[in-house]
Amino acid sequence: MDLSLPLLAAFAIAFAIGSNDTSNSFGICVGCGLLTIRRAIYLLFVLVFLGLLFGGGRVLHTVGGEIVELDEIVVSASLLVSSAAIVAANYLRAPVSSHQAIVMSLIGSAFALGKEIDMSTVTKIILSWIISPFGALVLAIGMYWLMEKILSQKPALRVERVLRILLIIGASVIGFNTGANELATALAPAIWFGTMNLLEGAIFGSAMLFLGAWLVSVRVAEVVGKGITALDPFSGFAAQFAAGITVLLFTFLGMPVSTTYCTVGAITGVGLYKGLSGVRFAFIKRIVASWVLTPATAFTTSFAITLFVSQLIA
Repeated sequence: MDLSLPLLAAFAIAFAIGSNDTSNSFGICVGCGLLTIRRAIYLLFVLVFLGLLFGGGRVLHTVGGEIVELDEIVVSASLLVSSAAIVAANYLRAPVSSHQAIVMSLIGSAFALGKEIDMSTVTKIILSWIISPFGALVLAIGMYWLMEKILSQKPALRVERVLRILLIIGASVIGFNTGANELATALAPAIWFGTMNLLEGAIFGSAMLFLGAWLVSVRVAEVVGKGITALDPFSGFAAQFAAGITVLLFTFLGMPVSTTYCTVGAITGVGLYKGLSGVRFAFIKRIVASWVLTPATAFTTSFAITLFVSQLIA
């Protein structure tokens, strides 16, 4: 069996994840001025490696073993199409859900070949995509309210110093989740199909993610960190904590939930709590549009390419 094409596709999707998802982990820290984008990328590399190696098992099983019946064409076509979709969205400064691109590309490719598709698992995943951003939004509002009650009487300088430390910790949790959830979703078809083992996936996947983050991610990190609403360490931590807890919960359940959804939902929640005038709805409309177009485009493109390739080699 020639595994070179699935391997190339796996590297491409890891690069694409890095180009887009650095914003999920450290976009808020960059927006608050706590870290430069370059320092954030170095930290992300370590966290993603550990996340995939030690926390990605449940998501790997869901995406690799339950959604569709895999073969070389399905793995290669779906990962190449989804990586192209993610990089394109990143170029347009739209934080797109890599989960949507990957899952819908898998389904489109499998559908073209008449492979088995587990609609029960697909339904659960889609529901998690819907529930998670709103859960993060509500949790962020609750967190911000609680922090106001607890910290409002404390010296402002001391509060800010504590929050800066907590922000880095919260970002690190999401960075770990990027490996355990985002990269696990991306590499699940290749690992489950036998293109690479888990350790190889953690090493090479993290390296390609680092490269994508270094070369491209600055565009999206600025949008997430600064484009939706103005952030300070206080509001930034509320959003970061809410997004991190939401992603952790769904990762534990084995659902490939989007950290992009959760981060944007949490930042929006904080902005809404502070006042509608503080939310830049033009950016949110652009992000929502990409969330609608990306899965539809990924499914259609993957279906068409797979059908074309299958007819060529028939």
